[in-house]
Amino acid sequence: MELRHLRYFSVLAEELHFGRAARRLAISQPPLSVAIRQLEDSVGARLFERNSKEVRLTPAGEALRVSARRVLLQAEEAALEARDVSTGSAGRLRIGFVGAMLYRGLPPALRAFQARHPAVRITLSELNSGVQIAELLHDRLDLGFVHTSRMPAELQHRLLLSEPFVACLPAGHALARKRVLAPADLRAQPFVLFSREASPDYHERILSICAEAGFLPEVRHEVRHWLAVVSLVSQGMGVALVPQAMRHSALRGAVFRPLDRAVAQSEAYGVWRAGPVNVLVERLLEGVAQSLAANAAQ
Repeated sequence: MELRHLRYFSVLAEELHFGRAARRLAISQPPLSVAIRQLEDSVGARLFERNSKEVRLTPAGEALRVSARRVLLQAEEAALEARDVSTGSAGRLRIGFVGAMLYRGLPPALRAFQARHPAVRITLSELNSGVQIAELLHDRLDLGFVHTSRMPAELQHRLLLSEPFVACLPAGHALARKRVLAPADLRAQPFVLFSREASPDYHERILSICAEAGFLPEVRHEVRHWLAVVSLVSQGMGVALVPQAMRHSALRGAVFRPLDRAVAQSEAYGVWRAGPVNVLVERLLEGVAQSLAANAAQ
């Protein structure tokens, strides 16, 4: 049974006349008759009673008429959905992100994208970089926003943002009175550090900044999210080096000071599976890149 057979059957069931049905279908009458016979053979029942005067549906034909309309409608809807997805008008995006993206401009970029594509369903999952890469490889995410460029060949990535680290201090800390800090100023201070397990790249970059300044940090606390880092600092639990975007977290009790020299940068990447172009992924990436650039300029 083919969709073509069901379409011919449905038109004939409406017209109950082979000549009129053939004209509607823009075919000649013999191919229509052949298609109906093939459908009846496939179903194993006569669908029409026909004589020289009229064509009537049999009880089996009446039963098939309802189901055929439903199947044809579903096929049409599936074709429309496929077309909309191919043009970026509809579809689904499963997005992973690291927490710092919330302060880099990801939310406004998503709002703007959703306003332009109201038929696209977006689901968000906050995951560390390593977990996002695994989810992408298992086709459980369509797009990720991560802190690392180290990833398997099955994935493609794009640098979206490179920003400096800044010092994060408790508001009442003596160093908070300075407008600019040298990394060495943080020597002997208790550190709140981003967990190596959550992001080896960030952990190593922060240690390298301290090593280049001539010291190893006294790590008191390790956490898995940048907001947790800033929160602990705001409560006087230590100092930290954090991406510049975290100054937008606006947690009371934490202050941020720029460093007096260029150090390792905090980077954000978009990552997706290699293969056929996904229009929705391309459009969202472009919007996020613009939003991140505008946010960093503030």
